[in-house]
Amino acid sequence: MKETIEATVRASRALAVAGLTDMVWGHAALRDPDGRGVWMKASGLGFEEVDADTVLLVTADGDVLSGQGKRHIEYPIHTEIMRRRPDVGCVVHTHAPALSAFASLETELRPISHDGVLFSDPQIPRFTRTGALIATTELGEALADALGDARACLMPQHGAVTVGPDAATAVMYAVLLERACRTQLSALAAGGPAVWSDEAEAAFKREQIWNPEQLEAGYRYLVRKGTP
Repeated sequence: MKETIEATVRASRALAVAGLTDMVWGHAALRDPDGRGVWMKASGLGFEEVDADTVLLVTADGDVLSGQGKRHIEYPIHTEIMRRRPDVGCVVHTHAPALSAFASLETELRPISHDGVLFSDPQIPRFTRTGALIATTELGEALADALGDARACLMPQHGAVTVGPDAATAVMYAVLLERACRTQLSALAAGGPAVWSDEAEAAFKREQIWNPEQLEAGYRYLVRKGTP
């Protein structure tokens, strides 16, 4: 339990360092090793404010079994995705500006940079049922359906979710998705993009650049920067 709580704190601090904070909104959740639900920060706190005392164990029904504070209303994002995806150990939900702006465009995310190759083939899905809060089990299930087997899902009028087998992967996917969206927005503003990696190069770069060792290295950097 202690290890999972500490991992949740590190994930939250890493997201803050990466600039993915939205005041007190957004959250990262880790699967409880004993199958009781998810560990996530209490509501009313920014990512950079999270400590071991303010990490909650929340069940699929929204009951708080451990920790101090009130749970986030959008806990079904995490519980329903993890119910559908046994391969997922961590889910990140953010409202980062660039990915939110890009989600509003009816355009594909291109592998313009290294970051974009993770979300271009297959193309990152979009959850279009609602832009409001995912505050019910039904909406959590619908979001999980939209995500499918993907690494991430854009949520127009809202934000995005990213998933991974562990916190390092899910957090890094959130960071890289924001960067990929920002890069393409810059290219669009300049009249492009005109070139990007083809399917073969994108596949090669996913293994060469974003293998688990590299994702872990990037995550360790963010954790170091976020450690008081």
